[in-house]
Amino acid sequence: MLPSRRGRAVLIAFALLLAGCQSGPHQQPARSSAAGAQSTAGRTVSPLGPSEASSGAGRAVPRFDHIVVAVVENHSYDQVLAAGRARFLDSLADAGAVLTESYAVTHPSEPNYLALFSGSTQGLSDDSCPHSYSGPNLASALTAAGKTFTGFSEGLPSVGFTGCESSDYVRKHNPWVDFPAVASGLNQPMTSFPSDFTRLPTVSFVIPNLDNDMHDGSVRQGDQWLQTHLGNYARWASTHNSLLIITADEDDRGHNNHIPTIVLGAHVKAGRSSARVDHYGVLRTILESHDLQPFEQAAIAQPITTIWSN
Repeated sequence: MLPSRRGRAVLIAFALLLAGCQSGPHQQPARSSAAGAQSTAGRTVSPLGPSEASSGAGRAVPRFDHIVVAVVENHSYDQVLAAGRARFLDSLADAGAVLTESYAVTHPSEPNYLALFSGSTQGLSDDSCPHSYSGPNLASALTAAGKTFTGFSEGLPSVGFTGCESSDYVRKHNPWVDFPAVASGLNQPMTSFPSDFTRLPTVSFVIPNLDNDMHDGSVRQGDQWLQTHLGNYARWASTHNSLLIITADEDDRGHNNHIPTIVLGAHVKAGRSSARVDHYGVLRTILESHDLQPFEQAAIAQPITTIWSN
């Protein structure tokens, strides 16, 4: 004899209760990947399991083996990417992602470099030298997590050099030297940039000298320097889970600080992204790639999330 409608409802409720008990106390409800990271005791943690985190699947920012950031000088987005004077950068723009709404945070140069490296302009409003800061920074965050950083500056006369200038090298474009907690051995000349890219640190900064960073020289000259020194890495990065970011410190003070930023490498979708980003957002993206706690203004900036293929 079939149970009554009331009896069937009781049986269904009991079955659901039994299924819930069998799920066990350690199982958690499924969460949407859009939920992002959660904050626990002041530390940002990923909702992904270890296998997902290591593969990059579902991450807001993929985890890269190597990230190289190169910085050019004092030219706006249109002066670099809409003028037909930068054939190498144009080729990278075609193959990678172009952030069409990328902006520096201030003027002049030095506080922008500090922002990109430490998440703060450190209250600096000029290009004076020397300075010494004790706050958090990218190199220290990577080192504390067992990862590596090196800054490569063209014309740096010796490893760990702390002088304000030497020929066409200037310390104002080299923010890591302003942080005594960063080991002097991480301050390297460009001649130390390895040709075997597997030997690169987790994150590198590449700083051309004044002639080759578009500051004193032309856009075309800077473009050729980048091709000579980073062309092989640009080709290598896409097939070796690595990333190249080329950006500018600031514009020429005539274009609302609108600067060129190109991202090329593994997991990058080719095309234009109109999501607004600044130096703090670029720093936040690098930190997110390695699950590092963001600091200073990077803690409230949004990482770049619109350009990844997975």
